[in-house]
Amino acid sequence: MSQTLVAYFSASGVTAKLAERLAEAIGADLFEIRPQVPYTSADLDWNDPKSRSSVEMKDKSFRPAVANKVENMAQYERIFVGFPIWWHVAPTIINTFLEEYDLTGKTIIPFATSGTSGMGETNRELQNSCPGAKLVEGKRFPKDTTAAELKAWANGVMRNA
Repeated sequence: MSQTLVAYFSASGVTAKLAERLAEAIGADLFEIRPQVPYTSADLDWNDPKSRSSVEMKDKSFRPAVANKVENMAQYERIFVGFPIWWHVAPTIINTFLEEYDLTGKTIIPFATSGTSGMGETNRELQNSCPGAKLVEGKRFPKDTTAAELKAWANGVMRNA
């Protein structure tokens, strides 16, 4: 049984590929955070203020429902949580995911994909969603980050967390 989980939400497949690469590189279990109502391309149109993603990200209390659950969350000591950067933070479905579990004593390690945006206020936005857990500073990666680069980063984070 692995004590490390890589959980991820991916709207377009970019974060999924990175999460798979990370999980394989560090020998972690992999879990996809699936929205109960899948996002369409129209939902993801950040140029449309009425698109689903725009509406969700304007209201920080919004919690999109997650369709699936991690079966044995208690076994994990470390949880890498991956997502695309939306409006300089994690999508609110990440808050939903974190809030569904008792994460007391666990280490939460965010990682993100984005063409240009950094992590922004991600940790500040996630802190209240994982009370009792140690939320470490995350990192944004380009989509072509290698398994070796991901492994080196993850090992460094796990050593220092």
